[in-house]
Amino acid sequence: MSVFKAYHNSHDLFYREPFGAVTCGQEITFRLRTFSVEPIETCVLRLWATDHEIALSLHQTSEKSGVASAGESTPQPVENGMLFEANYKVPDIPGLIWYYFVIRAGSVTYYYGNNLKRLGGEGTLSKQEPPSYQITVHKQVFVPEWYKRGVMYQIFVDRFYNDHENGFSTYPRRNALLHANWSDLPIYIKDEEGRVTDWDFFGGTLGGVIKKLPYLKQLGISILYFNPIFDAPSNHKYDTADYQRIDPMYGDEDIFEQLIDTARQFGISIILDGVFSHTGSDSLYFNRYGNFPGVGAYQSADSPYFSWYKFKANHEEYESWWGVDTLPEVNEMNPSYRQFIFGLEDSVISKWLNLGVAGWRLDVADELPDEFIQELRQAIKTIRPKAVLIG
Repeated sequence: MSVFKAYHNSHDLFYREPFGAVTCGQEITFRLRTFSVEPIETCVLRLWATDHEIALSLHQTSEKSGVASAGESTPQPVENGMLFEANYKVPDIPGLIWYYFVIRAGSVTYYYGNNLKRLGGEGTLSKQEPPSYQITVHKQVFVPEWYKRGVMYQIFVDRFYNDHENGFSTYPRRNALLHANWSDLPIYIKDEEGRVTDWDFFGGTLGGVIKKLPYLKQLGISILYFNPIFDAPSNHKYDTADYQRIDPMYGDEDIFEQLIDTARQFGISIILDGVFSHTGSDSLYFNRYGNFPGVGAYQSADSPYFSWYKFKANHEEYESWWGVDTLPEVNEMNPSYRQFIFGLEDSVISKWLNLGVAGWRLDVADELPDEFIQELRQAIKTIRPKAVLIG
C-alpha cells in the first residue's frame, strides 16, 4: 500500500526563514519534508505574487528527514524520507505572497498547504488544492531602539492600582457602581435591550501607576501601553467623550505630566491608545444626551462635528461600530476630523506627543483607511521622529 506524508511549518525557522513578514526584495528559504515509499518525481513550490503565478522546483538537500529541528512535531517517518528546499526573492514592492506545495509521488499528485483555520504553522496534506500560506511584504522601516529592545506592560488603569486612601477620587460618575472591595468580581447593570446602564469602577488611577513605577522597573519593564485614558463614561474608555482631557476618575493633566516625567526617570516610555474609528455617543462631539456644552452632531446638522459622522437621511439614525449605538462611527477621511486628530498644531496627536508620549497604538487599525493611517504616521514622525505607531 502506498504511504505518503509531508511536513512544513511556517512558524518554524527550519521550514521558512525568515519568520513572518519580510521586507521588499528579501530572500526566503522554504523547506518541505516528505516521507514516501514511492519515488518523488517532482516537488514544486507554487506562489502567487501580486498578479502572477510562479512555480519553483524544490531541490533535494543532503540532510535526511530523520534529523528534526528543536520542538518540531514531525510525523513518524517511513522509508525514503527526503528534505526539499527552494529560495525565493520577494518583489521589490509591498504586497502579499501566497504559496503551497505540489508533490508528485508515483502516479499521485499531493498538495501541502495551510491548515483549515488558515492560521499558519503546521499545514495539511491533501489530494486537492489546499488553502495557501500567506506572507506580507512591506517596505523597510526604521524601528527605534527603545521600542525594538523594549519590554512592554499593558495597563488598564481602573483595575491596576488605587492610590486614594478613601478608595475613590472625588469625581464619581452618574450611574456608576463603585466597588469597595478590590477583589470583587466585575458586574454590569443592563437594560432590556442589553445596553449597559451602570458601569462599575474599582478606582485605579494614574497616581497609582506612578506609585508602582519602581515595581515595574524591577520587573524589567521599559514601555507602558495604556488602554484609553481620555474622558469617557464607561470603564473601558473606548467611548471617548473628550480627546483633549484625561478622565477625571484617573487624574488630570498635571498628574499625567508627572507620570511622564517620573516614568522617564525610570527609563520607561509611554504609549497611548488611539481610538479614532468612533467616538462615544455621550461625548463633546456627538452629545446625544445633551451632557456637554455646545451643539453636538446628534443635536443639529449645524454642529461643527456633524460632518464627522455617518447619519442616515432622518439625521437621527447613524452608523455605529459593530452596531453598538453608544459608539457612533466617524468618517476618518473627513477633512475637519483629520485636522482635529493630527493636522492642526494643537491637534490631539500633537498635544499628547508634546507632553512626552512616545507613541500610539491604533484601536481597530484594520478598520481604518490606509490613507488615514499613512497621514497620521507622517504627522507623528514630524513631531517626534523616534515615536512609534502600532496597531
